[in-house]
Amino acid sequence: MKPEVVFGLEGAAWPALLLDTNCGILRANSSAMGVFGAAISSAAPHLSAIWLVENGGSPDQFFARWQQTLTPTANLSFRVASGATVKFTAAICIFGNQGQRWIVLQLLPALEAAAAQMPVAASPVAPGIPPAVLLPTGADTSGVMLKQKLDCALQLARTVSLDFNNALTSVLGHTSLLLSKAEAGHPWRHSLMEVEKSAARAAEIANELAVFSRQEKETRKAPPGNLNLVANRCVDFFRNAHGAKITWKVQPEKDLFGARFDEAKVQQALTKVLENAVEAVGLSGSGQIAVITRNVDLTEPTQDRNVRLAAGAYVCVEIADNGNGIDAETLPRIFEPFFTTKGKAHRGLGLALVYGIITNGGGGVAVSSQPGAGASVRVYLPAEKGLLRDSSSGDENLHGTELILVVDDESLVLTMAETILTEYGYRVLTAASGQKAMAILSREDTKVDLIITDLVMPVMSGRELVERVRQLTPAAKILSTSGYVMPSDKQVGTAYLQKPFTSRELLAKVKQVLTSAAAVD
Repeated sequence: MKPEVVFGLEGAAWPALLLDTNCGILRANSSAMGVFGAAISSAAPHLSAIWLVENGGSPDQFFARWQQTLTPTANLSFRVASGATVKFTAAICIFGNQGQRWIVLQLLPALEAAAAQMPVAASPVAPGIPPAVLLPTGADTSGVMLKQKLDCALQLARTVSLDFNNALTSVLGHTSLLLSKAEAGHPWRHSLMEVEKSAARAAEIANELAVFSRQEKETRKAPPGNLNLVANRCVDFFRNAHGAKITWKVQPEKDLFGARFDEAKVQQALTKVLENAVEAVGLSGSGQIAVITRNVDLTEPTQDRNVRLAAGAYVCVEIADNGNGIDAETLPRIFEPFFTTKGKAHRGLGLALVYGIITNGGGGVAVSSQPGAGASVRVYLPAEKGLLRDSSSGDENLHGTELILVVDDESLVLTMAETILTEYGYRVLTAASGQKAMAILSREDTKVDLIITDLVMPVMSGRELVERVRQLTPAAKILSTSGYVMPSDKQVGTAYLQKPFTSRELLAKVKQVLTSAAAVD
């Protein structure tokens, strides 16, 4: 079974191959396909199809020796599509865990193979090799090799992030379910809250890995979101963590404008602001934090402290505390990267991150404060005047009786989702692969009301599963999940839940999709 891994070298100008430990070719980028052609285009391609014995025996023998030294580069020869022999400088990277390991092989033509200093036209030395990877004699390859090493690091970061998020999804799901069932005075409640806090912190690290591994800037249009749901989720986390030590005043706008934003990033931004507010009130027993959402409809450009807002509609979440406030000298510098008043243990990136997330989304962050009188942070996001209704936060509204099919190649995630959904009355079927899901859906006696599928799975990816389901049942309701990939087109479906997620987040999203009038946006 071939693993579905995120191959980040598709756009590389040089040939790149993803191999399993038996030297089977799992992925080949477009450059490699152009160089090697039909030899690596079979149903089960193997490195031996283009390998030359002058490399030192078979591919298996070479990599057995290589793993003793783990040298980052090697000079290797391959047979290209024209039948010619071409020497390459190969950058080799191995990654994975004890269960699954992969090899990334990136091929830069060796300098002696490019001695003729080929022009930008086709090369008689290596026909089919993109001219961008042919370098003249004496060319400085250090930058290219550095790029190859970075690409390997990015590939590793993607894989770690995916595996990490799947494990955290199980931890957060089970923990949040137990917390929702535990009474306020339950002796284990404090320990469960500490587990949830630790998992949430680990989720931040996994998210940072995922952000680091994305080389390209996201150009997709974010799906419509409800800022109330994100704000409530953040407040619930801090309320559970600090109990009755803080008085919370939450005032959501009932008829809030809709807005398009990246939920994971905005949640991260609001969490940072709330984290500062909690520190400001000092957990003294009299701390108060207010979280208020409202619609803002500006008919002309308006200045709110440090922010200039263009005319138009916005949704705003204001987070205000009654702490010691911010002095006049510090206030103008709070968004500066690496500026902090919290000591050497802090990096000074919290509010800089908030500013970057919100302004990149077309919004703004306004801050007002007076020493001794607390501080107020107002986050503005561009809005669409169509209203979004809030669902009640009561557990009774999260129950259901519909039949749900959960598809994920991680057994931990399947068990967690089945446990939570069954607890709230849903009937649940599970499938560990896209093929098994299609087998279930093909049964005449099975009518599934909702499909929840991971986007990254072996053999048949979640995207392919969604496409097949849409062909059979165009109106099917589908919820996509992932710890890395986010849907970029309507074929995948607009309903999306970022891993890791809590039990409430899963239940709320399921209810939202099931009660929606249409399956796609």
